[in-house]
Amino acid sequence: MAGRIALRLALHGGRLMAVAKLLPALLMAALAWGQAVPPTRRAPNFARVDLHRSPVRLADYRGKVVLLNFWATWCAPCLLEMPRFMEWQNRYGGLGFQVVGVSMDDSEAPVRTLDAKLRLNYPVVMGDERLGELYGGILGLPVTYLIDRQGIIRARFQGEADLDKIEEQLRSLVSSPHAAPFPR
Repeated sequence: MAGRIALRLALHGGRLMAVAKLLPALLMAALAWGQAVPPTRRAPNFARVDLHRSPVRLADYRGKVVLLNFWATWCAPCLLEMPRFMEWQNRYGGLGFQVVGVSMDDSEAPVRTLDAKLRLNYPVVMGDERLGELYGGILGLPVTYLIDRQGIIRARFQGEADLDKIEEQLRSLVSSPHAAPFPR
């Protein structure tokens, strides 16, 4: 077996050397990705104020399915997702679902302008590197988490995501056997 592997490696010569040079970086990226947010990790709690100066604590949404979306006003895919998130908030909100937006913009002014323009129907808080680090580091936007009623991260989507796939998982979480909100 080892001989066959060595022969195959020798036959691929140049291509193998190129891959070998990239392998450490690829392995580090894969390890970082896998460790950043395992799908059964409890969502880190945070407390911020939203754009309307109301307190937002993730722990206050325990008993609800939460879509936590890290985004920015300069991120085109982020802006495409937001109307759909608003639609989901309307459609599933009564079933124990809540969207929470985390703007990673450097200042609040463009976020306030966009909020006024879109009339967002969910809370938006200002994020920063520290909040991003709680979630394994936010390296590129958008990044969206689906968090179940017990506060466990069940899915992570990075970049331009398939919104139908997110909604399918969202519907599954909202209609799960443990769908009834927990008493406080």
